[in-house]
Amino acid sequence: MKPARARILDAAAELMATIGLARATTKEIARAAGCSEAALYKYFAGKEDLFLHVLNERLPRLGPLLGELAKPPAEGEGGGRQDARSVEENLIEVVRQAALFYEATFAIAASLFAEPALLHRHAEGVRALGAGPHIPLRSLAAYLRIERDAGRVRPDADPDAAAALLLGAAQQRAFLRAFPDGEPVAPVEEFAPTLVRAALLGLTTEA
Repeated sequence: MKPARARILDAAAELMATIGLARATTKEIARAAGCSEAALYKYFAGKEDLFLHVLNERLPRLGPLLGELAKPPAEGEGGGRQDARSVEENLIEVVRQAALFYEATFAIAASLFAEPALLHRHAEGVRALGAGPHIPLRSLAAYLRIERDAGRVRPDADPDAAAALLLGAAQQRAFLRAFPDGEPVAPVEEFAPTLVRAALLGLTTEA
């Protein structure tokens, strides 16, 4: 049998995806994991904390990827991950992970928006943990500034606007995927490079 923490994360990911974040209580998650609610609180501070761990450990790894890319290079050293791939390759991987991440989290978070009071409490809890939907935007913009400083992105490029365009398109794709009988969307392996190549027209001189 898996350790209790892993079972709790598995149960939380399943319930959040099937009944929504609003209805997935810690009591129901603990029951599905085969443990007590007290045991759940041994590992997680609350539902917001558990939600963030589900995002980081059970879903496409957008946050860790962006955190690695946005890490400032050490003084006197190269850019690490920034130098390991081209800007195009890095952005394609970001958009690919973002498309998968937003698709996986769309159903989890959607139920919150039907209950404004619950959404407000959840937002406060997530902000207290230093997280929120603004973090990927900030991280991607920070990465693009690193590339701009390194001369691989045009000096007049707007990193914030580019980050909003790329991640916003990934979120729009998730919405269209979730909408019944909606417009067909391109497979993620086609969507990511097509989107990035269009964005690069405003970011690099080589595109």
